[in-house]
Amino acid sequence: MGWLKPRSRALIGMIHVQALPGSPSGALSVSAIAEQCAREGAMLSDAGFDALMIENMHDAPYIHGAHGPETVAAMTCAALAVRKAAPELPLGVQILSGGNREAIAVAFASNVIKSRGMFIRCENFVFSHVADEGLLPVAEAGPLLRYRRQIGAEEVQIFCDIKKKHASHAITSDIGIADAVEAAEFFGADGVIVTGSATGKPVSMQDLRQARKATKLPVLVGSGVTPDTAPGLLKYADALIVGSWLKKDGHWSNPPDERRCRAMVKAVHG
Repeated sequence: MGWLKPRSRALIGMIHVQALPGSPSGALSVSAIAEQCAREGAMLSDAGFDALMIENMHDAPYIHGAHGPETVAAMTCAALAVRKAAPELPLGVQILSGGNREAIAVAFASNVIKSRGMFIRCENFVFSHVADEGLLPVAEAGPLLRYRRQIGAEEVQIFCDIKKKHASHAITSDIGIADAVEAAEFFGADGVIVTGSATGKPVSMQDLRQARKATKLPVLVGSGVTPDTAPGLLKYADALIVGSWLKKDGHWSNPPDERRCRAMVKAVHG
């Protein structure tokens, strides 16, 4: 059993890592990127978040599949900086798109302090679909869990998007969200993530209820959370991943707003 347990009411703050070296918008040094991540991690920790997560969302447009060593190195530096700034909090890693082995390696390597927990977010754990990066034809579960065992990283939990955002699911239109959740649990997921159709878009409450009913795994909400919707979501979800709403003017690409961060914590924890 990992750090996230049923009915945890955990609030996970997203840190959108600035564009990395080698990406189209990359402009900052790795040390500057890591410092930015540390500042945001400290802010979220001070505000009262229960866990943190780093994601290379500024690297758009994304490539899917294997990622270069420069991405792994830079994300490891970012993870270590956040870990130092908030050593008491669990830390998650996502490398877009489909960089799941790389994310496990980053999480495993940056867990030198033996923190309360490490996890990754995997968007293609079960079933194929078409995303804005193109066709994602191969489910990650089989090779990913074998890689995790191979490097001895079983401490790194894998939280899996179900019918992920920014994607078409026409290929699996005959598979309901409950079926997808059950498949993810059967294939060894440590938790499932329910999202809206895109970053910042709210989840369907019907989808969330069906996911909760279909599994005993932790259920997370992965998009569109606001202070107004958080209490209702937590009737079914064990954790909320929040990014866009925390930023200035509620846009994911802006820096975080401390007042918004504290308002979100108040909405969840009072």
